[in-house]
Amino acid sequence: QVQLVESGGGLVQAGGSLRLSCAASGLAFSLYAMGWFRQAPGKEREFVARINWSGGSTYYADSVKGRFTISRDNAKNTVYLQMNSLKPEDTAVYYCAAVRALSIVVRPGAYDNWGQGTQVTVSS
Repeated sequence: QVQLVESGGGLVQAGGSLRLSCAASGLAFSLYAMGWFRQAPGKEREFVARINWSGGSTYYADSVKGRFTISRDNAKNTVYLQMNSLKPEDTAVYYCAAVRALSIVVRPGAYDNWGQGTQVTVSS
């Protein structure tokens, strides 16, 4: 049974930082590309960042480029999202997801497995 468990969310002031983690089990982690998505109240789930199976290739939404960094540790079956210079508009539930794809995939529906999400709230 595949499990993705996010952690690290919380309340932070604008300009602050948070580091999200997503621990995976029940899948051959190193074979999967991993993505981070977010969903704010009343809005659709949107792509944030993606990392390929090896960690050698990353891709970001324009809204977070230069502020967020995705990384992974295949030995620990964990993917991370370092979020710096946070803005109130970054407030959302953040989800990690896994997909077996070599190409860059940003569409949420293409991802096979999802975590339960972790809340990130940025106060102004």
